[in-house]
Amino acid sequence: MIALLLLIPPALSLLVLAAHFLRGGDVLPLLLYLGLFALLFVRRPWATRTLQIALVLGALEWIRTGMELVPAGQAAGQPWQRMAAILEVVAWVTFLSALLFELPPLRRRDGRLPPPS
Repeated sequence: MIALLLLIPPALSLLVLAAHFLRGGDVLPLLLYLGLFALLFVRRPWATRTLQIALVLGALEWIRTGMELVPAGQAAGQPWQRMAAILEVVAWVTFLSALLFELPPLRRRDGRLPPPS
């Protein structure tokens, strides 16, 4: 049950990344992140590592997006601080979602840690 709850942040992070790519019209990354969502149900170490890599890359995408949008907002004279804060939080949540897979309940779930005796 705890493992299932720990999968909620990674699941939401993957869906938000898919929505980000949908909004940008980037079909290939959209389909990739939707497909990665299915890996949440695969209890194998390779699936976990793939998800972790995808989530770290997703966090980098949020940082890249912020580095693109914040200067554009500043140049246009629009308020940009709230957008920067939101993108920073989303990047951190996405990155920390990758780290959740290192917690014992999820390590046991995918076989990287033996069950408690």
